[in-house]
Amino acid sequence: MDSVNYGLVGIGNTPNSAWPYHYAGTKDNPKINFTSVFDIDLNKGKKLAKLFKLKFYDSFDAMLESDIDAVLVLVPHHAHEEVVVEAAKAGKHILCEKPMATTLEGCDHMIEATKKAGVKFMIAENHRFLPAHQSISDFVKEGFIGNPFMVRTFEGVYETHNINNPKSWKANIEKAGGGALMDMGVHKFATLNWILNDTVDSAYCWLTKQVTDLPEKAEDNAFIFLKYHSGIIIECTLSFTVNSPPSNHLEIYGTKGSLIENHSWKNPIRLYSSKKLDAEKYDGWYLPKINHGPFPKYYLISMGIEDAHFTECVLTDKDPVFKPEDAREAVATALLAYLSAIEGKTTRMDELIDLYKKKGTKSIFEQLPKAIQINTILDK
Repeated sequence: MDSVNYGLVGIGNTPNSAWPYHYAGTKDNPKINFTSVFDIDLNKGKKLAKLFKLKFYDSFDAMLESDIDAVLVLVPHHAHEEVVVEAAKAGKHILCEKPMATTLEGCDHMIEATKKAGVKFMIAENHRFLPAHQSISDFVKEGFIGNPFMVRTFEGVYETHNINNPKSWKANIEKAGGGALMDMGVHKFATLNWILNDTVDSAYCWLTKQVTDLPEKAEDNAFIFLKYHSGIIIECTLSFTVNSPPSNHLEIYGTKGSLIENHSWKNPIRLYSSKKLDAEKYDGWYLPKINHGPFPKYYLISMGIEDAHFTECVLTDKDPVFKPEDAREAVATALLAYLSAIEGKTTRMDELIDLYKKKGTKSIFEQLPKAIQINTILDK
C-alpha cells in the first residue's frame, strides 16, 4: 500500500469546519486520498460530496463496510467516542479532531477499543505539528532560555454567531463538553505539556459569558492559572468572542532568556538568549525563519504536516508521536479547570482523579452552569 484512502465522518461545524483546512493542507500529497463522506445531515453531506468529488454514504455502517483504510472524524465532540469505537471495531485507522472526548471515561474507552483492534489512532492536534511550536520545543530543549518558570498564552477566535445560535452545537454543554475552555484549551494544554515536558499539578479557573445568554451554552471566555509539577506557572486566556481573525500568542520566560510567539506575525518567533543562534537579530531578539504564515496559512501548514504524519504511521506501521494518552492528559487539564471553577478554588489533579474514580467526570457538566458568571453584553 503506497497511499491511504480516508472516509470523512461528519462535515464539521459549518461555517468554521476544520475540513477545508485538512483538504487544502493535503491536496498535493499523493499518499492521502479522501474518497468518501458520511454525515447525518444528508443534504449537507451530499452537497459536500458533489463539491469535492467524494462518494456519499447515507449510513456510517455502509462506509465502514467499504474499502477505505481510515477515517477522519469531524463530528461534534460528544460523538467522538461512539464514532471512534465503531470505526476501530471495523478495523479502520482513525484520525479524530480534538478534543479527544468530553470525559476521561470516554477517552479511556477510545484508547481501549483502538488498542484492542490494533488500529492506528491519533487526535488531530494541529498545534502539536505547527513548525513554530516545533521550533519552540527545540529551543527550550536546547537550553536557549534556561529553565522555564513562567508562561503566558492566549487564543481568541470569533464564534459569536455559533454561541448565539441554539441550533449550533458549538459551546453547547452537552454536545461540546463546554465552551472556549474545552474547545481551545486542549490545544494549549497538549502543546504546553509537550514543550515543557511536564504535566499540570493544579488549576484555578474563572468562566464567564460575555456575549451569549442562551442557557444551554457554556462559557465564551475562560481565564485559567496552572501550576505544573516542576513549579512552572501559567496564565492562559481563551476567548470565543474576538471580533477579528484568529489570534494566538505564547510567551515563555526562563532563567536565561525569553521567547515570544505570535501566529499573526510573518516570522512568528522572537527569541532573547545569550546563546548564539544563526538567525537575523533585531534589538537583541533573534528572529528565526520558520515555515509559517498568518491565518489561514498556518492552519494549512500544520494540518498538512499532521495528516501526513498520521498517514506515514499507517503506511509504515509506526505509532504517532502525539499519543492518545497525550490527548487524554489535555482533556484532563480542561476538566480540572472546570472543577476549579465549580468549587471556586485552586484544584489539584489528584482531586480530579478522585472524582473520576468515585463519580465519573461526566458529573462535572451537571454542575458547570452555576460556575459560569453571566456578564452578557449584547448589542441593542
